[in-house]
Amino acid sequence: MRIDAHVHVYPPEIQADWETIAEKEPHFGSLCSGRAHKWATAEDVVEQMKADGVDVSWIAGFAFRDPGLCRVCNGYVIDAVKRSNGKLKGLAVVNPLSRGFEEEISRCREAGLIGVGELFPDGQVFDITDTRQTWRLVAQCHEKGMFLLLHVAEPVGHRYPGKGETGPKEAAEFCSNHPEVQVIFAHMGGGLWSYETMPEMRVALQNAWYDTAAAPYLYEPDVFASASAAGAGNKILYGSDFPLLGAERYEKMFSQSGLDEAVLAGIRGDNAASLLEKVRPFPGVGKD
Repeated sequence: MRIDAHVHVYPPEIQADWETIAEKEPHFGSLCSGRAHKWATAEDVVEQMKADGVDVSWIAGFAFRDPGLCRVCNGYVIDAVKRSNGKLKGLAVVNPLSRGFEEEISRCREAGLIGVGELFPDGQVFDITDTRQTWRLVAQCHEKGMFLLLHVAEPVGHRYPGKGETGPKEAAEFCSNHPEVQVIFAHMGGGLWSYETMPEMRVALQNAWYDTAAAPYLYEPDVFASASAAGAGNKILYGSDFPLLGAERYEKMFSQSGLDEAVLAGIRGDNAASLLEKVRPFPGVGKD
């Protein structure tokens, strides 16, 4: 089973009106006006999956500050998942500081979505180290048996649209505050995996996972071998960040990483399946 754990889709109405939306959503505007930005529908994802040999993709809309726009994205994802014959699994986007976001997560879970994210702490202006801002989000995910996908970035290196200031330090504090929720940190966790070589951090990061989204733009192929040597090889999830990239660039990195096929099989899908096994809802709540 090959699983792409980080895929973005955009409802046609969002694409058509993006410039107007961007006037009130600066983070969205910054990303959409960047040279690397591309649009994709659910149909585009399914076509790319055929080319890449991917069995299942986890898709998400854009995490806006406006909860109404999040709801539009979630409706599109729910519909796409229902029509996909199992090829697509969905994540919900919410603003965790908005009124009623818990009800939106509940609605999405009842419709079969499996996680929440990719949320943008900098773009949506919330602090993942502040438990006053995060406890309701975590409680809802834990209760519903859903994981979180959070955008984090490396605290060094070049600037790029959407990078933000939330990095491994903040991600580690989030894990320490909320060990009850399984959380994927996008973009290799901004390097958070390297701290799993510290015994106390290995304990603190038991609920942390790292996806490969945008890795070809950020790292050399040996990043995967380094993460594996740090003890995090079974926590890396293949995520293409489609439509930014497809599988070809990642497969080239994997082939040059020096990792054996067992570890690469984990990255390509087995680790994602293991994550879902760890997400345990309370009795009476369905699990996909």
